[in-house]
Amino acid sequence: MNDTLNNIEISVVIPAYKCENCIEELYNRLISVKESIGCSFEIIFVNDGSPENDWEVIKKLSEKDEQVKGINFSRNFGQHTAITAGLDAAVGEWTVVMDCDLQDLPEEIGKLYKKALEGYDVVFAKRVDRKDNILKKISSKIFYKVLSYLTNTYQDETIGNFGIYNKKAIDAVKRLRESLRYFPVMIRWIGFKTSSVAVIHNAGTKRKSSYNLNKLLSLALSIMLATSDKPLKLVVKLGLLISTSSFAIASYLIVKAIRGDFEVLGWPSLIVSIWLMSGVIISILGILGLYIGSVFTEVKNKPLYIIDEVISKKGKI
Repeated sequence: MNDTLNNIEISVVIPAYKCENCIEELYNRLISVKESIGCSFEIIFVNDGSPENDWEVIKKLSEKDEQVKGINFSRNFGQHTAITAGLDAAVGEWTVVMDCDLQDLPEEIGKLYKKALEGYDVVFAKRVDRKDNILKKISSKIFYKVLSYLTNTYQDETIGNFGIYNKKAIDAVKRLRESLRYFPVMIRWIGFKTSSVAVIHNAGTKRKSSYNLNKLLSLALSIMLATSDKPLKLVVKLGLLISTSSFAIASYLIVKAIRGDFEVLGWPSLIVSIWLMSGVIISILGILGLYIGSVFTEVKNKPLYIIDEVISKKGKI
């Protein structure tokens, strides 16, 4: 444990939320991994305003081991903002990002590191056999399909936050300071030489996931607003489709009028038309409103997170 602050090979960034029962086990297994790999580590836990005793456990570990850094948020800012805070504090040549609930196995870091040393800047952990319940698998599949469609990017449902990233890639991600954050999309956006490695996915703890289907779809919408203008393009296409359809219908009615068999449409068709167009107009205004709201959020330029306390035996992070 005599590594100097400027000689860290691997930084491990771990957002923590309702994980007090597995933090210590995760730490112990990371230390074993460090010894097996044979390079210097730092472990950065970011407590994302957990209502449980996560911070107390992190403080105890940091006071015992200089390899452990602890960052405590003033409130819950979200998992991907917590990852950002960890990245901001990381000093390693390589950074591993992983979840705290033991679904990401620390023992797989060696496999990721070995692949990275082949010349890759980004190595994703590919969970080929996810140990989630059927509802979580379905909701996750829907989320990634919606996300891929809305952002015009390929999003692999077997790849999450877990992976290893070199300093060049992490520095690029740190320059992205938009308030709507989703680490897997950000790390894919920056590019660089990328690969993936199949890893074992663990069932983890019995902690209930904070992401249900509704939250996943809301997250997909937020990511879309931050990264894509596709909905605006879809609105333009919808407008063109309605205009074309209206022109075709008008042509049809003119032909019927010339023939003298024009029929006066009743109120049902009129009401349906009004409802249809009203719905379209309201939807368009809603999409525009979402984008305007997103711009409003960004121009306020609030800090991404607020730190209540930092603990590290090596001094300031």
